[in-house]
Amino acid sequence: YIRAISINATPSDEVYHQQRYHRSLRSTVMFSLLLGVLYTLVSTVWGEVSQRATLGNKLTSNGTGTPYSMNVTNCPGYTLGSLQESDIGLTAQLTLAGPACNAFGLDISNLTIELTYQSQSTLHVKIYDTANQQFTIPESVIERPAAPTTSYTGNSDLVFNYDAAPFAFWVTRRSDPDAMPLFDTRISSLPATPIPPFNASDPSTAFDGFPLVFEDQYLQVASALPYGTNIYGLGEVIASSGFRRDIGTDGGVGTIQTHWARDVADPIDQNMYGSHPIYVEHRYNATTGKASASGVLLLSSAGSDTFLQTPPNSKVSLIEYRMIGGILDFYFFSGPSDAEVIAQYGSVIGYPMWQPAWGFGFHLCRWGYHNVSNDIENVAQMRAAGIPLEVQWNDIDLYHAYRDFTTDPVSFPGDELRAFIRDLVNIPIVDVGIAIPVNSTDVYDPFTRGVEEDVWIKNPDGSLYLGQVWPGYTVFPDWFSENILSVWTEALRNWTEMGVEFSGIWLDMNEPSSFCSHSCGTGANYSALAPLSVAGTVVTGYPECYNETIWGPSGNMTINGTFTNSCTASSTTTVVEKRGVQRRGIGAGGESGVNLNSPPYAIHNAIGALYLNTVATNATLFGGIAELDVHNMFGFMEEKTTHLAIQSIIPGKRPFLISRSTFPSAGKWTGHWLGDNYSKWQYMYLNIQGVLQFQIYQIPMVGADTCGFNDNTDEELCNRWMQLSAFVPFYRNHNTYAALPQEPYRWESVANASRIAIAARYSLLPYWYTLFANASMAGLPPVRALFYEFPDEPELFTVDRQWLVGSDILVTPVLTPGATTVDGIFPGRGSVIWRDWYTHAAVNATSGGNTTLDAPISHINVHIRDNSALLLHQEPGYTIYETREGPYSLLVSLNAAGTAFGTAYVDDGISYPPGPSRSLTFQAAEGTLMIESQGAYAILQKLETITVLGVQNPTQVEFQGSLAAGWTYKEVTEELVVSNVSVDLNGQFTLAWK
Repeated sequence: YIRAISINATPSDEVYHQQRYHRSLRSTVMFSLLLGVLYTLVSTVWGEVSQRATLGNKLTSNGTGTPYSMNVTNCPGYTLGSLQESDIGLTAQLTLAGPACNAFGLDISNLTIELTYQSQSTLHVKIYDTANQQFTIPESVIERPAAPTTSYTGNSDLVFNYDAAPFAFWVTRRSDPDAMPLFDTRISSLPATPIPPFNASDPSTAFDGFPLVFEDQYLQVASALPYGTNIYGLGEVIASSGFRRDIGTDGGVGTIQTHWARDVADPIDQNMYGSHPIYVEHRYNATTGKASASGVLLLSSAGSDTFLQTPPNSKVSLIEYRMIGGILDFYFFSGPSDAEVIAQYGSVIGYPMWQPAWGFGFHLCRWGYHNVSNDIENVAQMRAAGIPLEVQWNDIDLYHAYRDFTTDPVSFPGDELRAFIRDLVNIPIVDVGIAIPVNSTDVYDPFTRGVEEDVWIKNPDGSLYLGQVWPGYTVFPDWFSENILSVWTEALRNWTEMGVEFSGIWLDMNEPSSFCSHSCGTGANYSALAPLSVAGTVVTGYPECYNETIWGPSGNMTINGTFTNSCTASSTTTVVEKRGVQRRGIGAGGESGVNLNSPPYAIHNAIGALYLNTVATNATLFGGIAELDVHNMFGFMEEKTTHLAIQSIIPGKRPFLISRSTFPSAGKWTGHWLGDNYSKWQYMYLNIQGVLQFQIYQIPMVGADTCGFNDNTDEELCNRWMQLSAFVPFYRNHNTYAALPQEPYRWESVANASRIAIAARYSLLPYWYTLFANASMAGLPPVRALFYEFPDEPELFTVDRQWLVGSDILVTPVLTPGATTVDGIFPGRGSVIWRDWYTHAAVNATSGGNTTLDAPISHINVHIRDNSALLLHQEPGYTIYETREGPYSLLVSLNAAGTAFGTAYVDDGISYPPGPSRSLTFQAAEGTLMIESQGAYAILQKLETITVLGVQNPTQVEFQGSLAAGWTYKEVTEELVVSNVSVDLNGQFTLAWK
């Protein structure tokens, strides 16, 4: 296990470390020399000389005698030579085509390009410095596919094309070579430059030119895109434009997506917890009325800006990458469907982890369960209210002095905690900062063991890097250390022996977050900094339409018979504030107060300098790695280490992890919650785009803090949110310290809504479980945007107020206060029959437009697609175990042609690696339903009820060739119900009607 996490695992990686160490020394010297540099931002009139060039004229030496130009206009690009072709692709050398421009770093003269036709659908283009001095993500950290053993050069879906001088490349579909390329770096394909800043207050939003730039601290490459095309992904982000990214058309301002992991309470249009440089393009041809999807991954941990923009009068849109280190490591995916693009991405970075069945239950948490008695009382109240509770979580209240791997001996004594946990599933929190003992008598074994095994991040001089988090001064784990897995595993194992017998782990603050700048604890008096206190905290905020000054702090939906919604009917539409493209923060390059330890190009980190609220970029990791190069991977590497640790602590069972900061491949090791959101109607809506985004990122176990984390919730918002979250993968109610309690039993209407929604969720558990098995085995997304299933319907491309669970369940939540109806679109333009989940009645839907649906309080609209067959749990229980022990039912929804199809995957729900399984296939046509069963897993529960929707007035029903008794028919819903069939799902079965 240690070798699996170490980047020192292979001889080639040893060479890499030596090279990277020298580069680290060079960077340190360069940063020191830059300490005398002062950028001055001056106003200039746009003309022949760009504003970024003007900035460059103010620069002093970078230590080589050459100033950075801060402008790419004169960057010469590269020339391709020494081409060598092979059965799987080609290799060539790229040579700087003219004098170095040194725009934001030192130009690297000699590059290597490696092209690999990785599979039928995946093309890999890797451009790196021939000397291997730039940071590259080691294979031992993120495993990539091996070189193909079959040649795809002649039949791949994608074709790599290039010009040698100046070097440029473009990627086309073999099936449509004359169409606009999927990716095209030719300057002739891009808009003419220079292009003035599209944010007048930020000169860096100019496009001075589009050459390929490859410098030690700055890389740039751009591609033309079809005008106004549909782009999704490039997160993590809460985008004011919605799930579809703003590309600068149709009144949009464009996008700057910054990738720099950051601890911040769910901001809009800014960088936040995770970094996922993958996008899906859904390209629609208005002439043919057909669409196809493709995808692009730039696998890099470097801090970066990704621009999506359409310059004025341009006939094309564009994407431009600006990175402050690393290499250009592209993967292109041919699709042609959106789900296939996502699956192809998963085949490169790894499919999602197998989830334990209990993980799909309802989870409950808050910051402010002060002792184990609070937990016990909470569980009792949930049981008394009849609201299923699967998992009880504990926030940092659990800790002694906010120290990881401890429990407070008074509030959470080990024996009481152990007894409590054994009655249900428990998940505790692990924050990333490890406390430092404050004096010689202070014993804290996790820190001491880490010092002994040399696993903490260091300053450049070799001393411990000391930040500040909840317990006071802290160290931070070096996930590249050879010994970190053993130390981390030991700490978690000791914790279980103290009474915290966890079933999973919640990883927080792992951007990483620090409450001070730089190594603030170096030379400090440790005992002078006490753990932070939240005593006396008062939370005052409420949802948009609840006025606490009128109605008081209860949050009730009605008080003395009066409705407390203060919004008028015309003001209840959720509007997301458009932040536009933000100016860089104070301290960014080219502005006053610049932090000279930052790279010359200042990415648009919303808080400003890269070292703010995190570990400083000059902190040093094992092998001489600089934090600057690996910052975005910190959370991912913690997730991988923790997952491996849990595997050894709880052998044979599937780990369950939920984490905040993520990166490509994180889904192999963890799920994700959408961070510190707000108890606002706006954020309930934004919840949806977050869930859809993380399906692209191969982290499908995702959800928001239901009812909101920050501020106080109210009864109506919590009612609607508890319904919504029942139809996303990760279902947890969680709120902040001192806020209004929001457990679902607090209001009767919320309790009622929760019981209804959870019953539907638990009924659908076999369907959810099958979708996640398909994700773990083939990378297919469990939750889907509507256009994934209906790609040729442009009215769906911006829909992010509804979603599909799999291909067959359409969810249309209420997202505004005071509403008793909701508008939703039913895909298919009239060709699909959508039936109500609760009544089974077919919907009389508007073709291609919205249909208004009744939505009284405690009701969420859910509809079943035709041509589907869903295996369900017939009797949802209080727990997932009780539910799985009960009988099954089958719900079949026929289309107009009388056909339906579905599958189910069944296993024991807990074993790791997954053990025996059984795959079921349900197929209906011409009045006959057939069930086929394959696999070694024995299903003990029987199929008791079969419901078939869309049957036309049957007069006879046959069960396994014999006349069936005990069937009923409802003509109004065309519903045939066959009860008490007791079908053995380990064999074949036939049901017929006529």
